[in-house]
Amino acid sequence: MNNKHIDRRQFLQNSLLLSATSLLPISSLAKSRQVSRIGLQLFTLRQEMFADFAGTLASVAELGYQEIEFAGYFSRSASEVRHLLEANGLNSPAAHIPLNRVQSNLQAEIDFAAELGQKFIVVPIVPPEERSADDYRRHAETLNRAGEAMHQAGIRIAYHNHSFEFDDSNDQYPFDILLNETDPELVDFELDLYWIVKAGVDPIPYFEKYPGRFSLLHVKDMNDRGQITEVGSGIIDFPALFSYEETAGFQHYFVEHDNPEDGLTSVASSIGGLRSFRF
Repeated sequence: MNNKHIDRRQFLQNSLLLSATSLLPISSLAKSRQVSRIGLQLFTLRQEMFADFAGTLASVAELGYQEIEFAGYFSRSASEVRHLLEANGLNSPAAHIPLNRVQSNLQAEIDFAAELGQKFIVVPIVPPEERSADDYRRHAETLNRAGEAMHQAGIRIAYHNHSFEFDDSNDQYPFDILLNETDPELVDFELDLYWIVKAGVDPIPYFEKYPGRFSLLHVKDMNDRGQITEVGSGIIDFPALFSYEETAGFQHYFVEHDNPEDGLTSVASSIGGLRSFRF
């Protein structure tokens, strides 16, 4: 195992990366930085987007979000989406695109992304029946091929994790297979901080072992019962993790909540929490 698998109960008892001063580089101890451009993964507001696409984007902008990561366009054309982004002063650096679309219709996705000015196409999940070690090696090949095809358009492929990529039933985490067998020049990663913590794995050794590979982050918090909660109201020490920004390569920070009780209330709370962090 390339990264020590930490007992989850012990991990939580230690407040999941709590000791910031022991983890931070000396240069970060002043904690003078903060996230300058806060993004939102719109999967959080999928019901609101379905009901009122334009109005939801306007509400997100009013809350102060500046960057948008799409999770579906709800039958809108690229030109329609681009117009709404421009009207609300929003930028979309990335979108989640299903693996089967990357495999079967990549050029159409490249063209759509290029019209929106996106720099990343992110594979959000792999099917349950395609999660063996050999499957992940094939997924790595798919990501490499896609990254090469996208290179000329100035767009990069990335992979988003859940907790199952840290299944320790084999000799190697599936996440490690993807990292080791994809070309760093072509393939990036979107690290979902909740899911790696949920798996009981410390993200920091990944930042150090694979520098520059984590261009995108999903920022969602965990309560003391292990459930997703609004950013800043849980137990994940985000400033300690964000202090590795330069090492890990963080470029975009997207708030997310998989199943909020009230989507807009949730994202309003989370942007406040994220704004308060200094690292």
